[in-house]
Amino acid sequence: MEFDPQYLAQAPHLVVFTGAGVSAESGIPTFRDALSGLWEHFDPAQLATPQAFRANPALVWGWYEWRRRKMLQAQPNPAHLAIAELARRVPRLTLITQNVDDLHERAGSPSVLHLHGSLHTPQCFACNRPFKGKLPCPDLPEQGGSLEPPRCSGCNGKIRPGVVWFGESLPQAILKAAFQAADDCDLLLSVGTSGLVQPAAQIPQRALQQGARVVHINPQPQECRAPQEYSLTGPAGQLLPQLVQRAFA
Repeated sequence: MEFDPQYLAQAPHLVVFTGAGVSAESGIPTFRDALSGLWEHFDPAQLATPQAFRANPALVWGWYEWRRRKMLQAQPNPAHLAIAELARRVPRLTLITQNVDDLHERAGSPSVLHLHGSLHTPQCFACNRPFKGKLPCPDLPEQGGSLEPPRCSGCNGKIRPGVVWFGESLPQAILKAAFQAADDCDLLLSVGTSGLVQPAAQIPQRALQQGARVVHINPQPQECRAPQEYSLTGPAGQLLPQLVQRAFA
């Protein structure tokens, strides 16, 4: 069954759930993309742990600052802009993302639930105090390099990236808000995410279980098992603007 864009215009509460595919369309490498230079010698999963930071904080901080610079160089794409436009059009929109960049905010989305944290909100590794200083954007070589992390103004501990590492729990307040939105929504757009990473993968399923329509937007088709589930195949940067235009024409 084909998805009717009018469902967008008619939804009292719309949830948009985004993953790495949306940022990839802005040129940001996904976590598992092939790396270059210094970083091609490392498995990203081995750098994204508390143990790795304890063992070599300069290496891990350098890797994340290299990633953050890539994100700052990127620009919001038409998918980000279409989501921000939806927030202005529908009665209520909850935006949930697995991405750690700020492209949704830069596109104009007013409020974002960051399930996996953000590279722009670092914190102290020792006391968890948010880092209040201004993070410079270091002129790291393109191939990457080690970089000593700044220090906490409270306890002098080392500052870590504000992202969720392997072995760590998602921020419980944000996860609870995401689940509540999925349980309460009338329509959920799942954009640029495989829906395999737990517990985030529960978000579309919870919406389905509560009777909401769920639309998967991905370059690869998604198997739909419920009558109110739809798969739209193609780049989000093309499909989302088309949906918005058709819904509010």
